[in-house]
Amino acid sequence: MTDRFTGKVALVTGGGSGIGRATAVAFAREGATVVVAGRTSDRLVETVELIEKDGGEASWATVDIAVEAEVEALVRTVVERHGGLDIAVNNAGYLPEPAGLAELAEDVFERTLQINLLGTWRSMKHEIRHMRAHGGGVIVNVGSVVGAHLTIPGAGAYGASKAAIAALGRSAAREYAADGIRVNTLSPSSMDTPMSLLENETPEERVERAKGMFPLGRIGSLEEGAAAVLYLASPESGFALGHDLVIDGGITA
Repeated sequence: MTDRFTGKVALVTGGGSGIGRATAVAFAREGATVVVAGRTSDRLVETVELIEKDGGEASWATVDIAVEAEVEALVRTVVERHGGLDIAVNNAGYLPEPAGLAELAEDVFERTLQINLLGTWRSMKHEIRHMRAHGGGVIVNVGSVVGAHLTIPGAGAYGASKAAIAALGRSAAREYAADGIRVNTLSPSSMDTPMSLLENETPEERVERAKGMFPLGRIGSLEEGAAAVLYLASPESGFALGHDLVIDGGITA
C-alpha cells in the first residue's frame, strides 16, 4: 500500500465489477477510504471484502443513478459516513444490445441516455454541490472511445451517450475550476470484462480477435484502466482540466 490518497474519501459508482471494482481496490491500496456504489449489493459486498482483505477501508451503498433522489442520498450518505467527499468516479453505465438506429426501440435509446448521460449529470450535480461548499475535489467520468473517438455499427445509442459525457465533463470543468474542482473524462476501449465478449465468444477467442484489432495486439487490463483513473484523480494530473484521456491500445491512433 502507498499513501498517495491517504486521508481522501473516494466514491466509485459501478463499483461492483470491471473498471469500477479495480479502481476501488486501487484507491484503497493507495490509502483512500472508498465507498463503492451500484444497484447490485452482492457485487458491492464482494468489492468491499476484497479491499478489506487487502488491508484497506471501504463501505458500500446501493444506488440507481437513473433516480435523482437516490443519487442525492448517496452523496449525503458518503459525507455523513466518512466526513466528506474528495474524489468521485462516475463509472456506472449501461450497454444496450446492438441495434441499427432505424431498428432501435425508443425506450432502449431513452434508457441508455437516462443511465449513461443523465446518470452522470445527476452524479456530478450532487458531487459538485458538496465539493463546491467544502474547498473543491476531483471528478473522473468514465466515457468510451465509442462515440467520441470511433464509430461501431449497432452502437449508436451507446456511442451518443458516451460522447456526450465527455462534452458534459468539459462544461463542468470550465464552470467549476474556480471552485477548486477538477473534472476529467476517461475514454477506454474494450477492457478485460465480460462486457467486451461478443455473443457466444470465449475469452480465448477474444484474445485471438484482439490480436488483429488492436495495434498492441491485446485488450486492456482492468488494472490499466484503474491506473488511468487514479492518475486523473491524483496531484500528478493537477494541470489537466476538461481532458478526455483515451486508453485504447492504439485503436484510434
